[in-house]
Amino acid sequence: MMEYKKLIAGFGIREGKAVRLDDQKVYYGEKLLTLACFYGDSGADELFLHDLSESEEDHERTIGLMKEIARLSDIPVILGGRVRRLEDVKKYLYAGAKAAFLDVSLDENVDLMKEAADRFGDDKIYAYLPDCSYLERTKEYAQLGASVMILGDGVTEEKLQAVSACEEAFLITGCGEDADLFAYALGVENVKGLVGSFDGKVNCMDLKQDLKALGIGVDTFESPVSFDQFKLGDDGLIPVITQDYRTGEVLMLAYMNEEAFHETLKTGCMTYYSRSRKSLWRKGETSGHYQYVKSLALDCDNDTLLAKVNQIGAACHTGARSCFYQNLVKKEYQESNPLMVFEEVFNVILDRKTNPKEGSYTNYLFDKGLDKILKKLGEESTEIVIAAKNPNPEEVKYEISDFLYHMMVLMAYKGVSWEDITRELSNR
Repeated sequence: MMEYKKLIAGFGIREGKAVRLDDQKVYYGEKLLTLACFYGDSGADELFLHDLSESEEDHERTIGLMKEIARLSDIPVILGGRVRRLEDVKKYLYAGAKAAFLDVSLDENVDLMKEAADRFGDDKIYAYLPDCSYLERTKEYAQLGASVMILGDGVTEEKLQAVSACEEAFLITGCGEDADLFAYALGVENVKGLVGSFDGKVNCMDLKQDLKALGIGVDTFESPVSFDQFKLGDDGLIPVITQDYRTGEVLMLAYMNEEAFHETLKTGCMTYYSRSRKSLWRKGETSGHYQYVKSLALDCDNDTLLAKVNQIGAACHTGARSCFYQNLVKKEYQESNPLMVFEEVFNVILDRKTNPKEGSYTNYLFDKGLDKILKKLGEESTEIVIAAKNPNPEEVKYEISDFLYHMMVLMAYKGVSWEDITRELSNR
């Protein structure tokens, strides 16, 4: 499998605001989460976040923002900058970062490196080199457990020559958005990726197409089946069913011609052919309700596409989330999708927390507090063990259900969602 060079969007975080890596000027105000999600949707392979907080309070705010980014976006995040002790590395990783970097200009960070790598795995620990003067010690950092070196002071021919003499894998920060400069730097074998200090508007997929044209191997959408193998209607179009990639909800039905298909692959944004306007139509170009591609699939007859997307806002022109909101007939049925069942029960628990109901056992637990909830969890886990020793599996089913209910009460009490849990499990 080809190893792609990574295009990484980077910015610093100070007082909840995003700042440029090169000049540390605030350029996106309070909309840091919007910025992170935009990069995640527009083709960046990873995010590089430099925690520039000076106070413990601001540091905790950054941890909270990292958790929100992990909840809202699937993009892997490299986070670091304010590490004083091993607990700070743990906080970064537990907040959802794929790796934490340690600034090697601080002796205490170098001293922590081996302990952090032993505790969390060397794939989770990167070394941040503020400038080229630290390149001569990269072997030491690698031996201590840092799996990637991050050079933090931009790109020049001299610096790239110095990097190429090292054996370790490098990421380089501080680049702007010059495709020629990016291609020059990514041409160095052990430079695995570049971190761009973008302005918050650069579509990384467009930049990747420029890099691809310059001969750099980057991760873009490529279809193994060419459009001429699709079975089209008499109008030369293929229908596209579009789903929300998280929930599976069907959002809309539209059509593509060959140009719309290739534009979708090129940009990563769903682009259709409007039969009424007889022209290409990038979903969201007027409303802002873009659909960012997560996957495209072709059915067994090659005559229908299935797109799974991250839908921004509403899919329907009426303002409804889905175009399929008019129920015609419906037979009552019992939902059997496990996650949907968990979500439904969890939402009832959350509603009880917000809108207490007299006589509710859930509200009784909330009123009694954490110790009572934990006591019940302990009791229910013991009941599972006892039931498992009995021959009747029905007892196990009943006790596990009780345990899961009380666990969801604890989740609601502590502000943890099923999405948090499933994301953590998938990361493992």
